[in-house]
Amino acid sequence: MSISTLSLPAFAKINLSLRVLGKRADGYHHLDTIVQTVSLHDTLKFEATNDSEIVLECDDHSLPTGPRNLVYRAARALQDRLAAKNGAARSLADCLVPRGARIRLQKRIPAQAGLGGGSSDAAVTLIGLARLWQLRPTKEDLLAIASQLGADVPLFLLGGTTWGTGIGDKVEPLAGLPKKSLLIVKPNANVNTSDAYKALDERSLTTQNSKTILSTSPRSKVFDRADFASLTNDFEVVAFDLAPEIRRAKTALLKAGANAALLAGSGSAVWGMFDSEEAQRRAIQAIELETGWRVFPCRTVGRDEYEAAMHGLRQLLM
Repeated sequence: MSISTLSLPAFAKINLSLRVLGKRADGYHHLDTIVQTVSLHDTLKFEATNDSEIVLECDDHSLPTGPRNLVYRAARALQDRLAAKNGAARSLADCLVPRGARIRLQKRIPAQAGLGGGSSDAAVTLIGLARLWQLRPTKEDLLAIASQLGADVPLFLLGGTTWGTGIGDKVEPLAGLPKKSLLIVKPNANVNTSDAYKALDERSLTTQNSKTILSTSPRSKVFDRADFASLTNDFEVVAFDLAPEIRRAKTALLKAGANAALLAGSGSAVWGMFDSEEAQRRAIQAIELETGWRVFPCRTVGRDEYEAAMHGLRQLLM
């Protein structure tokens, strides 16, 4: 059944654990991370067009809408993959059925927060346009494109709880975790990812032989209360030094009753976990916010829910 329009959520992520194992010869870093998708999301609306043009609109006018935007680049990358598979066709315009799209991006995930907003938008663009253009991509096709777009993009083709290695681009699904209520706090501070990596000196890098939470704890028990102290993000120590406001955000969450709190990605957002929605609501009232801080109540999103929100992702990738 063909469709001409489609609307999909692009969920944010938090890192439950993020270890930087060392620097690679190519300048990137070896990572070992557990990532969880959460209900905070952007919204992408797709409309098929009768030409090969990609037109991107965004309600956040501070973001580019051309080739510098990951959504635009994802759409073009999918077109290029399609054109290459057409054999004799030199470009998408040479195909018998032109495939273009008008894309409307509604942003809610804050930028420069470590929540993967741009990467999620890119992955959902691949999912949405593959369905809109009636493609039959293999999982390997989409993962290959996603890896070229950015290290975080592949994990959003899985959703739920995932294990990332390599530079974060090699992803495997983990067992589903109990649903948890969360608060994400985005302080005014921003931490540039390259600055965060530069600040990680050799003494702060986890060695290749170190045992991380991934190898020492049963993966299904990451959320057990006994394991809260094991949730680790190697970027915290440098982020707190680069922007002390981020440390204050974490402290505010813990004082408000969070069972655990951790820096999201390389920063600057911090997430806190709560026993229940009631505890989450009490924390919203109790949390001590500094001027300009933004708070996002949300919850974890498991793989089944994620796949359903993508209109049957599992069937698309069979």
